[in-house]
Amino acid sequence: MKIKSYISNGEWLEEAQPPALERDERGEENAEDRPDPARQEIDRVLSDVIRSKSLIVLTGLGTSLCVKDNAGNTKAPTMGVLWEAVRDYFSAGGEDRPTWQEVIQISRQPEGNENIEELLSRAKIAESFETGSAQDKIGRFIAGAENIIRRKVDFLEPNEELPIHQSFLRRLARRSVKRERLKLFTTNYDRCFEHAAQRTGFVVMDGFTLSQPSIFDPMHFAYDIVRKGSEADAPDYIENLFQLFKIHGSVDWEIDEASKKIRKSPGTDKPLLIYPRSTKYELAFAQPYLEMLSSFQSAIRQRDAALLIVGFGFNDNHIAEPILAAIEANLSLKVVVVSPNVREHSGTNTHLSRIASLIDQGDARLSMVGASFEEIVPIVPDLTAMTDLERHIERVRAMRGG
Repeated sequence: MKIKSYISNGEWLEEAQPPALERDERGEENAEDRPDPARQEIDRVLSDVIRSKSLIVLTGLGTSLCVKDNAGNTKAPTMGVLWEAVRDYFSAGGEDRPTWQEVIQISRQPEGNENIEELLSRAKIAESFETGSAQDKIGRFIAGAENIIRRKVDFLEPNEELPIHQSFLRRLARRSVKRERLKLFTTNYDRCFEHAAQRTGFVVMDGFTLSQPSIFDPMHFAYDIVRKGSEADAPDYIENLFQLFKIHGSVDWEIDEASKKIRKSPGTDKPLLIYPRSTKYELAFAQPYLEMLSSFQSAIRQRDAALLIVGFGFNDNHIAEPILAAIEANLSLKVVVVSPNVREHSGTNTHLSRIASLIDQGDARLSMVGASFEEIVPIVPDLTAMTDLERHIERVRAMRGG
């Protein structure tokens, strides 16, 4: 792991390998106990962020890449995997689909460009001005490609083990009642955090009603849960609760055609998603995405707020620009960016470059940590012990063999 912060003087502090065992005068092996400067600084910035009055977490694809199948392969699809899946499907040919060469030709995709987001963007534009057979073919391509994406992002099994996500929630979502509830924003379509919450006994407030069918109502983000019958003077809030905002939609959301309301529908064939293309910015200003994005912008402009960004690549301008604007306007906002390739990307990504520049100029509010989701979670400070409810859930699961 490595870190760039205001104390590193424009350089990256890299965690050293564990020291080799040496033999002392008596011939016994021991390792010299020297604090690692990089690890100390990582621990400091993480502890500082988590102890903030208002904690906001933004996650991206990087937090889903730790989910593996039995063969050890990553289940969550990257953009490269989606490109290959779409290309292979249309290259195979069929009466109900255009050929891959026709798709490339009609959408005017540059040769050698294998960016699925750009291809879908060009295809959507082509659909708006093409006519006749070409319009029909590119329309069928878009529908087929989106169907492939839907199937690829819905990868969780009912009994999936998500130890990293579960540990992440245990460390961050249990907060003192004197602090605000954790606000977890994610661009992922999958249900990893909902699934992990279910397995660990956390309650998720995601903007949907608790009735059936569950309908999206943003007023529910303002609700909380207290224990009934408490005789304490102050409300007895339950410990295990966090707010979840899915900025780009979810595999289990759909539009009720009759009422035009958004409802939860596990297994739906028409999930409500913002698909990877250039129109993400415009689509983000329709419900329910507008509510999610507005909540995010409001949260990061609060006083004494801290933003922990994990596995997000800063490629979505409609999310990255509000972050930079909040950094400029909110002098009390602390930001930690965690990504395995953040060092390399801070030299090529415009948004990350601006954050790195502020750090180099001595901005003590900002830090960058080069680490994966799996690497960072074990060292996130666990400020609250496991609750009685969590211990009970673990005992019951162990008893049932699950």
